[in-house]
Amino acid sequence: MVVTSAALSDPAGAKWLFKRLGGACKKLRRIWVDGTYRGHLLEWVLLHGRFRLQPLLRSHDQKGFVVLPRRWVVERTFAWMTQCRRRGSDYEVLVQSSQAMIYIAMTRLMIRRLAAS
Repeated sequence: MVVTSAALSDPAGAKWLFKRLGGACKKLRRIWVDGTYRGHLLEWVLLHGRFRLQPLLRSHDQKGFVVLPRRWVVERTFAWMTQCRRRGSDYEVLVQSSQAMIYIAMTRLMIRRLAAS
């Protein structure tokens, strides 16, 4: 996980994350991404990564709200994180504090699931 300031663009943040992966995620082959991650980043990942990015785009003839395939997985995860009141609004000043709060929120979610089973 990488948390960046709002001044960094999404594709630049993704590139930073991919550089930090190192030897992790060896079985990862495809990553579904938003349309924001098209262009130069797709080419860069093909040259430097073991996986490929697959943008999920809405077709031009679609009108109104349409659920895109696989996109709901990310949106659902964001919804789970915001169940922690501290993650509902961005109170953190430091990036490291925000990262810690995300780890705490997701750890809390996993503990609740394990306790239920």
